[in-house]
Amino acid sequence: MIEAVMVMLGVGATCGAALSLASKIFYVYEDPRIAEVEGLLAGANCGGCGYPGCAGAAAAVVAGGAPPGVCVVADMETAVAVAGVMGIDPGTMEPFLSLNTCDGGNRAEDRFEYMGVNTCQALSALYGGKRECRVGCLGLGDCIRSCKFDAIHMGEDGYPVADETKCVGCGACEKACPKSILTVRTMSQRLLHFNQQDNALAPCQQTCPAEIDIPTYIDCIRRGDYEGAVDTIRERNPLLLTCGRVCPHPCEDYCRRGLAEEPVSINQLKRFVADYEMNSGSRLPIPCAPDTGKKIAVVGGGPAGLTCAYFLRRLGHGVTIFDMMPKLGGMVRYGIPEYRLPKKVLEWEIEGILDLGIDHRPNVKLGADFDIQSLKDEGFDAIFLGVGAWKDYSLRAEGEDLKGCFTGIDFLTRFAVDQQSAEPARDIPIGRKCIVIGGGNTAIDCVRTLVRLGAEEVSIVYRRTRKEMPANEVEIVAAEHEGVQFHFLAAPTRIIGDDQGQATHLEYQKMELGEPDASGRRRPVPIEGSETLMETDMVITAIGQGPDVSFISENSDISSLGVTRWNTIDGDPETLQSNIPYIFAAGDAYTGASLVVEAIGGGRRAARAIHLYLAEEDVVPVPKSLRKKHIPESLFERVEGLRPSKRAVMPELPVKERIQGFEEADLVLAEKDALAEASRCLNCCRLCYNPDLQISSEQPAEESA
Repeated sequence: MIEAVMVMLGVGATCGAALSLASKIFYVYEDPRIAEVEGLLAGANCGGCGYPGCAGAAAAVVAGGAPPGVCVVADMETAVAVAGVMGIDPGTMEPFLSLNTCDGGNRAEDRFEYMGVNTCQALSALYGGKRECRVGCLGLGDCIRSCKFDAIHMGEDGYPVADETKCVGCGACEKACPKSILTVRTMSQRLLHFNQQDNALAPCQQTCPAEIDIPTYIDCIRRGDYEGAVDTIRERNPLLLTCGRVCPHPCEDYCRRGLAEEPVSINQLKRFVADYEMNSGSRLPIPCAPDTGKKIAVVGGGPAGLTCAYFLRRLGHGVTIFDMMPKLGGMVRYGIPEYRLPKKVLEWEIEGILDLGIDHRPNVKLGADFDIQSLKDEGFDAIFLGVGAWKDYSLRAEGEDLKGCFTGIDFLTRFAVDQQSAEPARDIPIGRKCIVIGGGNTAIDCVRTLVRLGAEEVSIVYRRTRKEMPANEVEIVAAEHEGVQFHFLAAPTRIIGDDQGQATHLEYQKMELGEPDASGRRRPVPIEGSETLMETDMVITAIGQGPDVSFISENSDISSLGVTRWNTIDGDPETLQSNIPYIFAAGDAYTGASLVVEAIGGGRRAARAIHLYLAEEDVVPVPKSLRKKHIPESLFERVEGLRPSKRAVMPELPVKERIQGFEEADLVLAEKDALAEASRCLNCCRLCYNPDLQISSEQPAEESA
């Protein structure tokens, strides 16, 4: 008996030793975070994430093969909680949604008849598909069959339509689509997507400096989805109220309807939906990504700075705007008169941007009240310079320092500050006979302001012809209607004053047009002996302006910041990153005086680069960037099947009424006119358009809808 017990104990000890050794050799460690992550997931084991149940998804997250937002059933809070377990920046934890970039699968012509297997994958294998369009939807529904959540259906125009309320962002549709028509993106990815050479884009969208999806927002208006139109615009441009009033709409020059008749009034439609939101009594919600803990200093609160701040905040970053003026807006507040852009409208728009959680420090100037080093000391991770172009160019002519002589931006800014102050001082005496030198928008703003201030006679002196004036055509026409006199081919030579130093005359020399210069415009050549005097008691020089970059030399820590020969901040044209890696620039400080919409586009492009920099990724250009270029095949030169319809006429105050004060001169379209105008849009893409959408603008409103 004792022997048997001893044998059994020996066997047990041997087995124990063997098992102990085996556990050392064959030990499999399981990261405790896997169980923790699995416990946070929905527990549905649906497989929609692409992994074998929640346990497989949790293991993939811990292994780094899947993001914390891998669960397609759970909400944002779950993703943030998983990110916390993993010690990952929660700002990247956003839900994915399917996005369709093709608006008409059946519109492009067929190259051949297809009778093969009824799948997109099979069709694309045959010369890329049967249609002429290389990037368009094939329309056989692989994406629909791939979706387990019934979130996609085939639209009436032959392309898939994703239902955002059902979409869980699993990515199955994107994997199934051989043409990349359906993409799965987070909100941040949508905000930072820029036009690329292989995108499905209309010529108007390619032309817009802000890259707004124009056909989509116009289609929203046509369907009565005004909120959808606002959201579409706001993915690219946060200043839609401002742009709807002051943008010269270069997009309309490439409207394909313009090949046959007048182009669609794109900008009036933008203003219509922007005003709709403002007048609705409530703001549409603007979602932001979770906070990242990063801080950016935006120097300059004009269109570029506001736009950059807006997109960075939506991306989850902390933003503070530093501005030298009492109120935000930059040149759109202090350089654009009230009759074009009412300050209450601008205030409403800026308030909506600040309400996202953006801080604002007014009355502080870079180089005087703070510098780059103080911003770094305060903990800012990146700096954006949008300091604008506030420095007027000088005429460099005798007498321009006489009494009654001003520069354009100085005049407009002083008047705007005075107009917005609690106790207007009106320290600028308005002359009886006023002359403005120049042919741009600033010159036009000056003369139209002088008319409203009661000047008896207002004239523009411009050294080229009316055809070469860079000002917006609609503004030139408005100035003509308001009684402004134009003197073309006249180059000012000097300003003459009296014994008291008051300007009394402007001398100019008559010109004739010679050969084109570098800008493509014919160079004005003086006519000998043609000097002419004009009587005046007030002269405003508005021949252009540029940035004041004196703060660079005043700050030793950024004395190496690159500057061009035009005194603009130098930087990469695609990323807008300067030679100092943490400093970025856009707007007039980068381009020189330019369009508001150009500054908006630059502000968003800079936000993308700053976002990459903060994420410690390579700050690289947009792949296959289409910036300021067109897809050649999209510029088709004929449109057929149109029913003629007149372009909507912009309503405006009568001339006699509007010149009596600064009430807004240009008004918004009535709803029935906006609906009719939206129906004029051909909904173009790269090769195709919809000629059958049009209705006559003279039809009753109910038919227009």
